[in-house]
Amino acid sequence: MVIIRDLAPNDLDVAWRINQANTPAVGDELREAMDEILSMCAIALAVEVDEQVVGFCMVLPPGTRYDSPNYLYFCERFTDFVYLDRVAFAAEHQGRGYGAAMYREVERRATAPVFALEVNVKPPNEGSLRFHLREGFVEIDQLETRPGKIVSLMVKRLLPDSD
Repeated sequence: MVIIRDLAPNDLDVAWRINQANTPAVGDELREAMDEILSMCAIALAVEVDEQVVGFCMVLPPGTRYDSPNYLYFCERFTDFVYLDRVAFAAEHQGRGYGAAMYREVERRATAPVFALEVNVKPPNEGSLRFHLREGFVEIDQLETRPGKIVSLMVKRLLPDSD
């Protein structure tokens, strides 16, 4: 049975292991930082299969103390948005439609008009780029976050005529 539910603090050890197993497609993170990120989230979800967390996402509102250059890019350009900081699934649970279902839940819960995120283009993450284009995200810019790392900054309009 598949359940999409709130990501709880006691899920973070598993979420961190899933995150780390997905680097460099997902940014490397310290375990302690996952607690801090969760405390700032507007939406944080876990995908549970047979009572085991197999994927998660962490979504931030504008105006937090988070200092990621990607997040700050969106803060400078939009007044109201939700920012997908990270999403990852255990390898054996990728490609099963859980990501799309989790995004539908983020969109259902979001009150902001814009859903923002980034996808690595250097090093390339072709699968993620295809997924996000299929989900209706469009690139608005690219940003070199450090030497040799470039991301595609993408948004999906959740409400018409949003900033």
